[in-house]
Amino acid sequence: MSGMLACLDQALREAETGSMSYLDFTIRLLESEALHREKKDAERRLKTARLPRSNDLNMYDYTFDNGLTKSRMTQLRELDWLDQIYNIILMGPSGTGKSYIAAGLCADAVQKGYNAYFRTMDDIISMLKMKDFTQSAKADYKRLMKANLIVIDDIMLFPVEKPQAVALFNLINQLYEKTAFIITTNKSPSQWAKMLDDEVLATALLDRLLFRCEVINLSGKSFRIKNRKTIFNEKN
Repeated sequence: MSGMLACLDQALREAETGSMSYLDFTIRLLESEALHREKKDAERRLKTARLPRSNDLNMYDYTFDNGLTKSRMTQLRELDWLDQIYNIILMGPSGTGKSYIAAGLCADAVQKGYNAYFRTMDDIISMLKMKDFTQSAKADYKRLMKANLIVIDDIMLFPVEKPQAVALFNLINQLYEKTAFIITTNKSPSQWAKMLDDEVLATALLDRLLFRCEVINLSGKSFRIKNRKTIFNEKN
C-alpha cells in the first residue's frame, strides 16, 4: 500500500485541520493508492513495450509527403482498429516513416492502457530461438502471448532460416485472431516467399496477417537522407 503511505501524512493533516469524515479520509487514501497503482502499471507497460526513442506522433511532420494524410493519421490514432483486432501493414522504401508511425501508434496504445509491444524482426527471431533456454526470452514470449498489440518492425528485411520461419508462423497463427499486429516492411508480399525460401509458408503467413488488415503504402524519398545532419558549421 505504498500509494496510501505516500499521502498518509498529508491526509492526516487535512483531517485534523478540517471536518473530514472517516469515510472521506478512507476514500482519500484509496484514491491515492489507485492512482499510484495506475502510474506504476503505466510505467511497467511503457518499459516492457521497448519503444524506440522517436515515438511521439504529436511531433509528426506532415510537410513530409509519404502518402499518409493527416486525416488518416488521426483515424489511426483513435485505435478503433485495435479494438476490432485489425492489422496494419506499413509498406514502403526505407526512410518513409514506417517505424516511426508504428512506434507512435504503439506508444498511443500503451498510454491508453493496452498491452502493446514494439519488437524488431530480429528481436522476435531471437526470442523464439531462446524462449526454451532463458528466463528473459521466456518472459517476453509470455508477454507477447497476452498482448493486445504487437509491432514487428522490418519484417523480412533479411532471409529467415526454415526453423525460425516455422516458429514465426506458429506465433502469428496462435495470435492472429486475438491480437492486433502492426507490420513494417520494405518487401512486397511476393518477396516474402524469397526471404522465407518457402512459398507455401509465406502464403499461409500472409493469409493470416491480411485476413483483417489495412495495407498502407508509403512512398517518397528518405526523411533521414533529406534531413541529414552535418558536423560542419560552414555555409559554403
